[in-house]
Amino acid sequence: MRLPILIAGLGVFAATVSCAPTTGGESGSAPPQARACFNTQTVTNFRRGRPDQIFLRVGRNDVYELQAAGGCREVDFAIRLAIVPERTGAAGTRICTNDWVRIFVPGPNRSPTAFCRARVSRLLTPEEVAALPAAHTP
Repeated sequence: MRLPILIAGLGVFAATVSCAPTTGGESGSAPPQARACFNTQTVTNFRRGRPDQIFLRVGRNDVYELQAAGGCREVDFAIRLAIVPERTGAAGTRICTNDWVRIFVPGPNRSPTAFCRARVSRLLTPEEVAALPAAHTP
């Protein structure tokens, strides 16, 4: 008879202790940051950086860095391109940092359209945009 009461008492004690506040917390962790997003219709210019890097000018002031998976050589000579989110459907044309996209570059004349995959890695700060080499600035 005492054993079931003892087990029930330990269960109540464990439940009470698990709800108790802790001190200190996680001092080294930063609060989660909001993801920067844009619509594909607001992309106004693009440039290739390093072989695995593409910069997009979005609107007037924003520049996003994309990391290409395997490089996007066709972007060097492109005068236009299309950016399509990999996860279509409810997302529509909205793309955020850490999203994967497909970049389509139409070929000259009747050449086939080339495409590559890239991840939107980050939104550059105004200081980072100013520090970009002229050849990489969209």
